[in-house]
Amino acid sequence: MAAKTVLVVDDSALMRRMLKQMLVDAGGFEVHTARNGVDALEQIERVEPDVVTLDINMPEMDGLTCLAHIMREQPRPVVMVSSLTEHNALVTLEALELGAVDYVPKPGGTVSLNVADVEEELIGKVRTAAAARPSRARGLTRRLQAQREQTTAEAPPPSRTRTGRVELILIGSSTGGPALLSELLPQLPGTLAAPVVVAQHIPASFTAPLARRLDEICQLRVHEVTRITPVRPGNIYIGRGDADVLVARRTDGLVVKSVPESADHRWHPSVDRLVASALRCCDPTRLVCALLTGMGDDGAEQMAAVRQAGGRTIAEAEATAVVWGMPGELARRGGATEVLPAPAIAGRIAEWAA
Repeated sequence: MAAKTVLVVDDSALMRRMLKQMLVDAGGFEVHTARNGVDALEQIERVEPDVVTLDINMPEMDGLTCLAHIMREQPRPVVMVSSLTEHNALVTLEALELGAVDYVPKPGGTVSLNVADVEEELIGKVRTAAAARPSRARGLTRRLQAQREQTTAEAPPPSRTRTGRVELILIGSSTGGPALLSELLPQLPGTLAAPVVVAQHIPASFTAPLARRLDEICQLRVHEVTRITPVRPGNIYIGRGDADVLVARRTDGLVVKSVPESADHRWHPSVDRLVASALRCCDPTRLVCALLTGMGDDGAEQMAAVRQAGGRTIAEAEATAVVWGMPGELARRGGATEVLPAPAIAGRIAEWAA
């Protein structure tokens, strides 16, 4: 297999050297470096990298401005590398909406001497990004609006089989998920009859900013789950990062809660653990589940169990998924009631939960 070309962009010479050495030592990468956004755009034209790792805070041209140029002029997979301050979390979320495939945290700040702590994560995400579809990522609301009429025509006819009112909607996503959620969730109507619980693989420092951003653009209210919270229609509950989110039933109805992450699951918040908790306390025929873009197979086993028990499930189609790992595994297991492109998913959820 031919080596993948990677361009590492960071204004710190030390960071460039450390990131480059990690990728070279991992094997399978030819690595070039750039000192800022201006230098990066010149290097991209010259070396045509398969993947770009991009710092956020740089002189002359910052990472967000550089990313906008890349996605407009020379689209390719980009992995943001950023310290996880609240400010940088907001900027990184904006970068994901602009088309970045993923992000890697600098655990020690802008110049991170202990960046080796995320070496495995960096290498894994760069390898995944090399196979991702940046040009097919969300591309922001205007792209979905342009596609919606065509997608509606291509979507399967409505399913009218019902066994009772939907009680709960469960959504799982990972790589590429924040951008898709920012497009999908605002399409859900304010009259949606069932509450929504989301497990998005993400660090804890990201979930509060993500919930706030979504709350500003959604018709439904959006909350980060930090404590035991009653689950009510008209609301979306985002599981806190670096933990798991579970559903339970109390005498007065369903609640959602954040619990320490389980060592039995690789990714967090765990989609499989969320869905399993719903299966324990809900009639599966009253569940609607959607598994969106992401690497791995989290959520596939339990959502397949939901379908087998009479519930309804959606897997995002390969044509629109940034990474068709999780939804692809659900489809391969025969666990998807429907496999739909991203622009059609919200409409189907709303129809089923009407």
